[in-house]
Amino acid sequence: MVASNSAVVLIVEDEPLIRFNILDVLEDVGHVALEAANADEALVVLKGRQDVDILFTDVNMAGSMDGIQLAKRVRAMRPNIGIIITSGMVRLDPMALPANTAFLPKPYMHDTLISTIDSLMA
Repeated sequence: MVASNSAVVLIVEDEPLIRFNILDVLEDVGHVALEAANADEALVVLKGRQDVDILFTDVNMAGSMDGIQLAKRVRAMRPNIGIIITSGMVRLDPMALPANTAFLPKPYMHDTLISTIDSLMA
């Protein structure tokens, strides 16, 4: 599968193997993938890069805030950024999410992640 639009995606995942796997998958289809192990690192990346199109974050992770809190902070900072929230522990109602936000329950297929990124970029 090839991405229909190239995006800059910030992956926020505290599990290194999962993060590296997603990074490889996204780069293989033509996206620019950035990484952060937690919300604090993600905010540093976002302050240094204005070109991030998509935030892809896990809900449960160590640090000062979880993925939902991070998503709310990023939405306030950058209203136009696409946000994908994922979790294997909690289920979020997609209808309760703000505009330009998607929820992917774990485990998800890589094709589903790529098509979700494409839909948020459209």
